Amino acid sequence: MPNNSDFLPSAPGQRLVLFVAFPGMCMLDMAGPQTVFWCADRVMQERGRPGYARHTVSLEGGPVPTLEGVPMLTEALSAFDTAGVDTIVVPGAPNIEQVLVHAQPLVDWLRAAAASARRTTSVCSGAFVLAQAGLLDGKRAATHWALSDRLKELHPTVEIDREAIFIRQGGTWTSAGVTAGIDLALALVEADCGRDVALAVARELVMFVKRPGGHAQFSALLESQLSDGDRFEELHLWLADNLASAGLTVEALAARALMSPRNFSRVYKETTGRTPAKAVEMFRLEAARRMLEDSSRNIDQIARDCGFGDEGRMRQCFQRNLSVSPSAYREQRGSAA
Repeated sequence: MPNNSDFLPSAPGQRLVLFVAFPGMCMLDMAGPQTVFWCADRVMQERGRPGYARHTVSLEGGPVPTLEGVPMLTEALSAFDTAGVDTIVVPGAPNIEQVLVHAQPLVDWLRAAAASARRTTSVCSGAFVLAQAGLLDGKRAATHWALSDRLKELHPTVEIDREAIFIRQGGTWTSAGVTAGIDLALALVEADCGRDVALAVARELVMFVKRPGGHAQFSALLESQLSDGDRFEELHLWLADNLASAGLTVEALAARALMSPRNFSRVYKETTGRTPAKAVEMFRLEAARRMLEDSSRNIDQIARDCGFGDEGRMRQCFQRNLSVSPSAYREQRGSAA
């Protein structure tokens, strides 16, 4: 794992990135962004451009135990002049509230450092640390979907976005759980170095796709897998591949599941918590959201490709479930449009 910066001398023009460690942090929260910035620095050097000086820091320096039991070597915060810091990355921990009980000096440092750093960012429950430092007051923020309610309870002035992979609010960036830190780091690299460098990094790291910030944390397909085990798994995989079909009726789905329509409707509702018709709608909605975020296809074409038939029906679905039109959704969250 690209880690510690005792061996990373700064070069002229490099951006200084501090990865803030504390006992019990999730190692992947830290290692994911570290690897992205390491790779971006290499790509930039190959192009003859300054990249990133990366330092892993903690209050006192030395080895810091992670959640997984692997210590991470760090430098002391006192070794750095915060006036020269470009980006601060704060990871999360499952027991972040317990961590914060003993972390007031770290919170105080973060509050002061954020005033001069260009960007302050968090991964997963690291948002709790930023909120404790007062950096999220009155701002939108993302965290792990399972911790959203608790963050809102502790910090009522923070507007929690339970859907987004990451959110930018001026110089403050927050991301959803664990691997979303990689998406966040890629977005930071793109903002600094351009889309071509970010995509080069994504290819180097063999990432399936560079997700935009508005990409949903929790997919309809994943939710169906969690709720019904493998009972309707084959049906859902087939459904995801055939959304453009106009014949996704209860009768067609029941036949696919080798059940009578009446029994299928009853068992499906009992198993998944939604009707077959609602399931089809949610699968189509998710597919449309993904296309609006990631492609430049026109809205009417997306409506047809996702099985809505026309833009009007898709607009009704978006208003009913998201209280926003497809065009407004693309404006808010789209990356390619």
